[in-house]
Amino acid sequence: MFKVGDKVVYPMHGAGVIEAIEEKEVLGETRKYYVMRMPIGDMKVMVPMDSVAEIGLRRVVDEEGVEKVLNILRDKKSTMSANWNHRYRANMEKIKSGNIFEVAEVVRNLILRDKEKGLSTGERKMLENAKRILISELVLAKDEEEGQVESLLEGVFA
Repeated sequence: MFKVGDKVVYPMHGAGVIEAIEEKEVLGETRKYYVMRMPIGDMKVMVPMDSVAEIGLRRVVDEEGVEKVLNILRDKKSTMSANWNHRYRANMEKIKSGNIFEVAEVVRNLILRDKEKGLSTGERKMLENAKRILISELVLAKDEEEGQVESLLEGVFA
């Protein structure tokens, strides 16, 4: 169970802060929801409390986790399929997992591929989405502004 003020990650959407716990009636069914504010995009999301495990809601990583993410991003080795379709599916699974370390791998691999061979439109969109998810969690984990985290990532790949 999470409480108001907790920093959590909603897979495929990014990280946010639980602002409230509300009871709402939706389609004739009354349920309790976490009301989450997402710092990037300034959006509010309502997550049914009884679906948290199924959705994969989890706490934001700690300082040790942030270091592990940065080490993954600094690693210049990439093991991606040469087949676009296989690569796309594997990357999508990693993003859907909600695991920040897998999302970091997707970001690193796509940036490396972009430098080597360029990316398709689909992979470019995937990279932007994965970066947004990664940055949203790092913003909350490091308690920094979005611009500071973006600069940090640019420095890693410079």
